Amino acid sequence: MRLRGKVAIVTGAGSGMGEAIAHSYAKEGAKVGVLDVNEQAANKVAAAIGVNAIAIGCDITKANDIAGAVEKTKSAFGGVDLLVNNAGVTHVNKPFLEVGESEFDRVFAVNVKGLFMMTQAVVLEMRRRGGGVIVNIGSTAGLRPRPGLTAYNATKGAVHNLTKTLAVELAPDKIRVCAIAPVATDTPLLPQFLGPAPGQREKFVATVPLGRLATSQDIADAALFLVSDEAKFLTGNVMEVDGGRCV
Repeated sequence: MRLRGKVAIVTGAGSGMGEAIAHSYAKEGAKVGVLDVNEQAANKVAAAIGVNAIAIGCDITKANDIAGAVEKTKSAFGGVDLLVNNAGVTHVNKPFLEVGESEFDRVFAVNVKGLFMMTQAVVLEMRRRGGGVIVNIGSTAGLRPRPGLTAYNATKGAVHNLTKTLAVELAPDKIRVCAIAPVATDTPLLPQFLGPAPGQREKFVATVPLGRLATSQDIADAALFLVSDEAKFLTGNVMEVDGGRCV
């Protein structure tokens, strides 16, 4: 088991990529704090994993929620070694001029501010334990942006830049920081990414050389590799899991 003895926090773990990552880490021996703003969804995932998981309702835009979630994970499992900043939101695919201020604020609050604050909350604990690994979920939208998701694209560019900055700053603490840039993935958010126009899914798939969208397990497999010892000399990397779309 590649993660035996490790304790992980996965945000947005109540569904989609986060759920798959939580399950994959637990199967490899980790104990997992399953965080989600939807506590009922987090409970369902943690129950499916079993005794090696704890469900925690957490709004990552609120500092008190974050502090409480980290403390609950430490109390249950003794510390925190791994963090996956997976929680994210988007706005519906639409022209730039139709994105409202509240939509803009929400995607930045969750995708950037929440990631920043959650990382701050775990770094002292990782230092105490002699190191750790942080994986941020970015997007190909931050590497090869296209019209219709302007605010979302901007948040993922910020995630990639934060990843590289943190990798350099935290390297002396033996804390590695990497990101994953998934292509459009079959998750509950997919309809918002693609927008309401008919045929969007088929049009998007046609742009992926391997001929399909990503699955949550594709992303979980990459997230497992990045926190494993096989990736021990990787930090600051933004791994494209995109079926060749960014080539």
